[in-house]
Amino acid sequence: MWARSARGSRAARLVLRGSLQRQPWREASSAAEVALKKTPLFEFHRASGGKMVEFAGWSMPVQYTDSHINSHMHTRQHCSIFDVSHMLQTKVHGKDRVKFMESLVVADVEELKDNQGTLSLFTNDKGGIMDDLIVTKTDQSYLYVVSNAGCSDKDSAHMKAKLAEFKAAGFDVDLEFLEDALIAVQGPSMKRVLQEGLKEDLQKLPFMFSALTAAFGVPCRITRCGYTGEDGVEISVPSSRVVELTEKLLSNPEVKLAGLGARDSLRLEAGLCLYGNDIDETTTPVEATLVWTIGKRRRQTKDFPGADIIVPQIKNKTAKKRVGLVSSGPPVRPHTPILSTDGKVIGEVTSGCPSPCLKKNVAMGYVDSAFSKNGTQIQVEVRKKAIPATISKMPFVPTNYYSG
Repeated sequence: MWARSARGSRAARLVLRGSLQRQPWREASSAAEVALKKTPLFEFHRASGGKMVEFAGWSMPVQYTDSHINSHMHTRQHCSIFDVSHMLQTKVHGKDRVKFMESLVVADVEELKDNQGTLSLFTNDKGGIMDDLIVTKTDQSYLYVVSNAGCSDKDSAHMKAKLAEFKAAGFDVDLEFLEDALIAVQGPSMKRVLQEGLKEDLQKLPFMFSALTAAFGVPCRITRCGYTGEDGVEISVPSSRVVELTEKLLSNPEVKLAGLGARDSLRLEAGLCLYGNDIDETTTPVEATLVWTIGKRRRQTKDFPGADIIVPQIKNKTAKKRVGLVSSGPPVRPHTPILSTDGKVIGEVTSGCPSPCLKKNVAMGYVDSAFSKNGTQIQVEVRKKAIPATISKMPFVPTNYYSG
């Protein structure tokens, strides 16, 4: 998914290659780990050398025996498996399922082809982003929805409340929350590795399309998407068989396990939002430069939550805008002030890290719209010192999505 939730301890810090990387996770103590939710791969992570941390109420691997940088580069050059089973998977059933979903999100779900998905946004009546999600219109008489772990309680309650409204009005719709595991297989070697275990031709499954199949004999749903900018898939698989499938994939020397650390730097190089950092209920899709998620028909009908606020912003512009920026020197972290060249505060960084691929700092944040043009010279305030930076087009590293 393009944006994933950052719910967790913001005070936490993870040492990555000698620099303090402020991250939305914290190392889990033995006592705390008991209370954390665990994915079906939890014991497999520990046996594989995973360093477990708290993330959105789950015990998740931040990295394995490889360094964060090596894991990041392995994904860019080969193939990595990420456990994303903590994310909320939902099926929406019933003949009114599209009408139901469109009452919650900005996407034109109706126009999707069979088994095609799209990134969309839950919005509130004030135009703020409640969460980002992927909605897939399957040919199995249901919608398949994947949303963020950190927003799972909020999202499920939001959908249930709307469901009650729809049922009271006589509409035919129902929700099914899945307990299946979910793994992401990402990187240029993915196609060759996964193809060995499939009867179907992966070349016939382009970006953002999904299929029910079996991989290495394990029944699953494969969706060609991901959060790294590389060609990849997310595989929904019965929890009882996810270890089996993961082991089959890891038997290929091209494949390694990767954790939250690499996932965060990969998504940032790809210019992808992290929910809770880069987008939240105080930002609108227009401010976040996510206008492309709003279906053209939906802009005309204005029948999604917050449309009366969001649609006029498309034409009238907004006071602030999400941008990318690059700099050299000390790393740029969330909440770093963004300054004009004359020292005036014009915005704030929401995500930032040293780029393993580019060998310089990359970040995103919000600035006054007058400073949002690519190439604009600005400054970032790091440790009370103004560092030169430049507004930059995103993604910082070219994406390699497979379009068929």
